[in-house]
Amino acid sequence: MSVTLDGDKSGLVPRAVRKLVRGPRPEAVPALVGTACSFVGLIDVAAGVFPRFRHSRMHTLAEVLPGALGPFAAALSLSAGVLLLLLAHGLKRRKRRAWRAAVALLPAGAAAQFTYRHSVIGTVVSLALCYLLVRHRSEFTALPDPRSRWRALANFVLLGAGSLGLGLVIVSVHPGRVVGNPSIADRLQHVLYGMFGFEGPVEYAGVTSWTVAYSLGALGLLTAVTTIYLAFRPEHPAARLTEEDELRLRALLDRHGGRDSLGHFALRRDKGVVFSPSGKAAVCYRVVSGVMLASGDPIGDVEAWPGAIERFMDEAKAHSWTPAVMGCSETGGEVWTRETGLDALELGDEAVVDVADFSLAGRAMRNVRQMVKRIERAGYETRVRRVHDIGETELARIRRAASDWRGTDTERGFSMALGRIGDPADGDCVIATAHKADERTADSAYGDLKAVIHFVPWGTDGMSLELMRRDRSADPGMNELLIVASLQDAPRLGIERISLNFAMFRSALARGERLGAGPVLRGWRGLLIFLSRWFQIESLYKFNAKFRPRWEPRFVVYRTSRDLPRISFAAMQAEGFVNVGLPRPFARRFASARPLPCAHAPVTGQEHGARTA
Repeated sequence: MSVTLDGDKSGLVPRAVRKLVRGPRPEAVPALVGTACSFVGLIDVAAGVFPRFRHSRMHTLAEVLPGALGPFAAALSLSAGVLLLLLAHGLKRRKRRAWRAAVALLPAGAAAQFTYRHSVIGTVVSLALCYLLVRHRSEFTALPDPRSRWRALANFVLLGAGSLGLGLVIVSVHPGRVVGNPSIADRLQHVLYGMFGFEGPVEYAGVTSWTVAYSLGALGLLTAVTTIYLAFRPEHPAARLTEEDELRLRALLDRHGGRDSLGHFALRRDKGVVFSPSGKAAVCYRVVSGVMLASGDPIGDVEAWPGAIERFMDEAKAHSWTPAVMGCSETGGEVWTRETGLDALELGDEAVVDVADFSLAGRAMRNVRQMVKRIERAGYETRVRRVHDIGETELARIRRAASDWRGTDTERGFSMALGRIGDPADGDCVIATAHKADERTADSAYGDLKAVIHFVPWGTDGMSLELMRRDRSADPGMNELLIVASLQDAPRLGIERISLNFAMFRSALARGERLGAGPVLRGWRGLLIFLSRWFQIESLYKFNAKFRPRWEPRFVVYRTSRDLPRISFAAMQAEGFVNVGLPRPFARRFASARPLPCAHAPVTGQEHGARTA
């Protein structure tokens, strides 16, 4: 299709317009339109903010963007640019609401171009983008993400800060028109007044005063309108595990829970769940930053896994979420990749100790043996019991101690943690405690309790480590003492295997320290050791290795390599290593209205670590 347009000297714009009018492949439309909106938005903001931009060599290219050259047009260009930037990500993710907003905004921008700038090229480009959106409207069907009205507060803070910064730029880019020499404080005051529609202390010559006033007023209005919209739109809460879902999952775990050591963690109540059509399998997940994170293998009958996986992928597609699986087994990874076409990457290894093979005898266990004997001689005693065998008063004390001894401001955990202790529904969980009576016992809120570790069931003959906590005034080695006590008492409880921590990148650490390791492997190991300063990668591996476990590989399943950074960030948010949230007073108030996320099992000497490094 041939298109001839006036005003183009370079020949580049007509070819781009011809491509838009001809139309790309339908599946490429969201990415194309989203990128176009980002580009248009950035140039549009520049055209509204910087007066020289409109008369530079970029003037010909800038004519394809909405906006007029007068004061009102500068504000309109600025508003349109910010809105397009806000919409671009939603369009790339095929969000229906973003499509509706863009379809309304682009014709308005086209009308503004034709009315104020008489720009045929700008009008055609805006209408071409709108035509693409309308023609391919079936591509934009994604449902909204989980949200609450706290999103309005976040928008007010972030967009308000961005508007304030942009306003300072607007006030400062007219040095030749400024009357006098206003200070930074004066400029900031002028921005704040201008965003509320009042005249500030900075004065300009000519129509520049009107241009700045319109632009600042537009930023203030934009911040107010978007915040009000987010505050009053209907909520779309995140998925939560209902009582009925939990009962169905427990029934599946009763029949198939022995297959995966992470199965019981599916009962976290801050996860959502999708069941297979037959109801014989399920996938549990949480949505974080647009990533739909499943954890571990599907629950239930292996033959029904494909049906649950298909439902999971359908849900991800309906919302345009990025699908990912954290910590699945080798069998689970094979099923996921076969059924979905996704790819898998080894993430690390889970340490599993067979009770029958465990012994403190021998040279390899000398350090652990000596540490345990030393602690026992210091007067510590251990108790290993099922939750249903512990009285409510003692359970309450254990819960309080586990919370108070946490080493971080926030709980950590997602894929390999339960997030609660002593729930009546979790009576088969195992709690090991260390006790020592001393001069502080009478005044302590925890009595003689010095350390706690918590295990969840792994079928009928296994258990999986969930968290470890200890009093910081207790002697070092509490973790080793309680793990050894649990392994020694396991036969009495009918336990044959115990899953300990998950060691991320364990194989790379192990191979990198061997004789003859190449420079690439040694460099990778060096990087992991450096990162261990924050993420306990090496220390967790060495702690697990003390107990001579067998290593079971765990995998992350993902769609494309481009998704890995996003999945990694979402996983770190879910596990509690990265917190992107509200200021602490608001976060505390918000957290009181929902279940706490779960905790993790730490490394020796660290009471805030996790099964995941």
